[in-house]
Amino acid sequence: MLSNRRLFLLLTTAVAPMLWGTTYVVTTEFLPPHRPLLAALLRALPAGLLLVAITRVLPHGSWWWRSLVLGTLNIGAFNALLFVGAYRLPGGVAATVGAIQPLLVALLSAGLLRQRLSLRTVLTAIAGVFGVGLLVLRATARLDTWGVLAAAGGAVVMAFGVVLSKRWTSPAPLLATTGWQLVAGGLVLLPVTFLVEGAFPAFTLRNLAGYSYLALFGSAIAYALWFRGLRELVPTEVTFLGLLSPVVATTLGWLLLAQHLTTLQAVGGFVVLAALVTAQVRRTPKKPVVETRVLVPAGEGC
Repeated sequence: MLSNRRLFLLLTTAVAPMLWGTTYVVTTEFLPPHRPLLAALLRALPAGLLLVAITRVLPHGSWWWRSLVLGTLNIGAFNALLFVGAYRLPGGVAATVGAIQPLLVALLSAGLLRQRLSLRTVLTAIAGVFGVGLLVLRATARLDTWGVLAAAGGAVVMAFGVVLSKRWTSPAPLLATTGWQLVAGGLVLLPVTFLVEGAFPAFTLRNLAGYSYLALFGSAIAYALWFRGLRELVPTEVTFLGLLSPVVATTLGWLLLAQHLTTLQAVGGFVVLAALVTAQVRRTPKKPVVETRVLVPAGEGC
């Protein structure tokens, strides 16, 4: 069952992948073409610096290297692999491969967090992958070995980041911790971006508006909500919410970009939402049966 507190946390955490689902429309309509790493960099580093400036809290002790590890996994390496996969694969293939993340988080949580891995969770995660495949995969999709490996690698590093974020709970304010990770991930992306894509291009006002949206809503707000959910909820429950991202991306493509939505895609969206809801509903443990014995005083009865 869902308590009011848990329902509120789930709904607010779900805002994060829904905001990430708008990235495709913003990228295609507002950003310069063929600069995916630049988009990843400018959505992470400015947002992180903003949060650090607002909170005025720096890491202490082990949180210097922990922030670097988490920022690399959740932001830097994840975004780099994500965009490599997106460039070498059709979006549907990349999204379908990335949808294995809930299953990976469930397996890692069992190993690192000692959480029980149930058959129900495994089957729900598989159903989520199937639903995303129906939603975004096309019959003409081609496979590229390096692209598939990159997309799978992105799911793996993000899964490790999710589980470690739960295992390493920072005593600092949430916005400060979020800022540390965004700055660390942005600094990891910085040299890679210049090596692969070269110097910054000339930006138009439209480009600046797109980057500002991604930094403020797609990173500062989205990651703060995501990491708060990881602090207070079970990692497997949180990562299933990530399946909302391709649902939102497909819906916006249909509504704003006049993309055709087939019946099969609608079925896929329903399967994804069903898997997501199933993952959040906890089973109520059965009450033990208490055997009642009636004591008969001596001399009475048969």
